[in-house]
Amino acid sequence: MNKSRGQRHFSNKGAANIDYKNVDTLKTFITDSGRIIPSRLTGTKIFDQRKVARAIKRARFLALIPYCDRHE
Repeated sequence: MNKSRGQRHFSNKGAANIDYKNVDTLKTFITDSGRIIPSRLTGTKIFDQRKVARAIKRARFLALIPYCDRHE
């Protein structure tokens, strides 16, 4: 049962740091509607996925990333 996974973002030495201020990196883990992409689709390890989710939530709270795509 082989599933094709995405690329591993944080496994190599030259990988970007997981930080709430690094908005460009965090946007690759968010869908167009604003949902966090699960690790089974992105291919990140669970330890890194928890860091990514925490950083996205902090960036949303500080209004660096919107919560959803449109507000009505």
